[in-house]
Amino acid sequence: MFSHLDAQNRPAMVNVGAKPVTRRTAHAIAVVSLPDELAVLLRDGEIATKKGPIFQTAALAGVMGAKKTGELIPLCHPLGLDDCQIEIKAHPDRREIEIHCRVEVHAKTGVEMEALTGATVAALTFYDMAKAVTHGIVIKEVRLLEKTGGKRDYRAIA
Repeated sequence: MFSHLDAQNRPAMVNVGAKPVTRRTAHAIAVVSLPDELAVLLRDGEIATKKGPIFQTAALAGVMGAKKTGELIPLCHPLGLDDCQIEIKAHPDRREIEIHCRVEVHAKTGVEMEALTGATVAALTFYDMAKAVTHGIVIKEVRLLEKTGGKRDYRAIA
């Protein structure tokens, strides 16, 4: 049932050697809740701190995280990504930010883990840079919104 378990129920990397190279994409999101004292600092889609611009730094960290996924997740194949885009959307009315990570590769395996890791690392970097204002920041959810390529496509229900 689980592809990462061998016949003896031990963890094992999936052999993708016989699979064809195809275009694979994934889109993940991290939603971060902002306490009032942080939400009021949101101006023009950015929050500037002594450490620098939070959104720009978080976006760069997200790309770096996506690129390092194969080193972080034990049975994840290392992939040379074709593209990784991080978009951070501010929603001051809801006191939230959405971090979107979109990844593309031409490979024998998918990039869902890379998209999820990119969104997560961007959210963690946001927390790290904003914690000087408040520790009440909440990373509410991280989830896959869409994947294409491979055996089947997936799109989350809204």
